[in-house]
Amino acid sequence: MTHSVAILGASGYTGAELIRLISQHPSIEIAALGAERKAGMEMADVFPHLRHLSLPTLCKIDEIDFSKIDLCFCALPHKTSQEVIAKLPADLKIVDLSADFRLRDPDAYQQWYGNPHAALSQQEEAVYGLTEFYRDQIKDARLVAGTGCNAATGQFALRPLISAGVIDLDEIIIDMKCAVSGAGRALKENLLHAELSEGCNAYAIGGTHRHQGEFEQEFSALAGRPVQIQFTPHLIPANRGILATTYVKGDAEAIYQTFAKAYADEPFVELLPFGQAPSTHHVRGSNFVHIGVTADRISGRAIVIAALDNLTKGSSGQALQNANLMLGEQETAGLMMAPLFP
Repeated sequence: MTHSVAILGASGYTGAELIRLISQHPSIEIAALGAERKAGMEMADVFPHLRHLSLPTLCKIDEIDFSKIDLCFCALPHKTSQEVIAKLPADLKIVDLSADFRLRDPDAYQQWYGNPHAALSQQEEAVYGLTEFYRDQIKDARLVAGTGCNAATGQFALRPLISAGVIDLDEIIIDMKCAVSGAGRALKENLLHAELSEGCNAYAIGGTHRHQGEFEQEFSALAGRPVQIQFTPHLIPANRGILATTYVKGDAEAIYQTFAKAYADEPFVELLPFGQAPSTHHVRGSNFVHIGVTADRISGRAIVIAALDNLTKGSSGQALQNANLMLGEQETAGLMMAPLFP
């Protein structure tokens, strides 16, 4: 059976990444590509690396016949996504890649994103889209909210440890290194090559990054009590990838064994041999997560490092993984490509 999908926001990085992945999927075809500002253009003119594919012409969202669509990917900006999704057919399956449905509490959404939620009824039915931990709920969901790429990386490094109770919940620090594509495709002065290259800088310092809201929501739910972590992201002069270096208080060997048990059957999560550290180079362009555990020189402390590609496993690959479940396809379909190296 072939499933027809639409991609809204197809002219952005995550939209292009979805097209790249779906082009290799055995049972999904792209029936419509929405892109308001570039409506009427061919994808080959927007993203020449997709020139070899036969794709629909970009169009406005209100020109799409959703009665012929089995599932819709929304790769739209925050706030825009909720406004668009509220108007889509009530029976349409949706995977949203924005932040608009990640936070279950509308007050938390307003706190972190600065505006009231405009699609409260849809928010109530949304399932958080971190596939490895919400698989059963995602299978039956109509609307799945993709995670933030930073939030996904940190959760792969910490969720099993919080669930197993092997770390001190009041002693968690995440030092995150983030590639520039995570900021989207819009022109911004600080992302110009001359401003970004040959440097590295911290941003959203002091717990102000919006993905902090996801960490607190998810970790607190796991622990059954409020959990606050220290999290500082750093912008690095790379196109793809996130590396999360996480400092925790707990026995390193127990932490390693917890990961080994938790991820034993996960096709996209690779636990490296004890003492080895992952690199963004080794997950680039793939849907894999690499995790490493090292004992700190200070007794009773450990360092957990997680690496993933922000555009693939952190966003579009995760979205396709969720869509596979929602459509009754094999979860790994279209996603088992090896990372690109060098």
